[in-house]
Amino acid sequence: MVHTELPLILASQSPRRQSLMREYGYTFSVHPPSDSAEGGICSGETPPELVVRLAKQKAEDVAKQYEHAVVIGCDTVAECMGTVLGKPADIDDARRMITMLRGRDHRVLSGLCIWNRPSDEVVLKLDVTTLHMDDVTDEQVDDYLATHKWQGKAGAFGYQDGWNWLHVLEGSETNVIGLPMELLADVLNRL
Repeated sequence: MVHTELPLILASQSPRRQSLMREYGYTFSVHPPSDSAEGGICSGETPPELVVRLAKQKAEDVAKQYEHAVVIGCDTVAECMGTVLGKPADIDDARRMITMLRGRDHRVLSGLCIWNRPSDEVVLKLDVTTLHMDDVTDEQVDDYLATHKWQGKAGAFGYQDGWNWLHVLEGSETNVIGLPMELLADVLNRL
């Protein structure tokens, strides 16, 4: 756990990010960014560029509302065979994503932005985790989709949901859940 002299603000309404912050002992407030800061895909961006830019957008949107604070912004996507998999729009989109992932290696990428107010020092980082999903059956996919646990999750699947289909090959498990805690602690320690 890292202690900062300034209030710590999590620029996210993600229950998974909030849970990780609590689990790691951080004292923080939650201030979700505006809807306009939550999205916007540029066609020429690579997955790493996308998540870092979106993390910065979220942190900046919230940071400008504080005079003294350390604001944490994060954005996470899955990427398989060059295709970015964000949050599924509906159950059919979730099925498409899981079908693409099953039996394959893929990556989860998180952009992390720490915005220090009032100095406006900004630290941007990228965390990448490589995973493999078991070659699950259509019936297993349908059973998972029926739980609705896919909602709001990049790649339509939650590593933490207790379905042991995903295996971390390299990188951070907390990154897969939505906030790379090891990287966050390192950046906060350096501020």
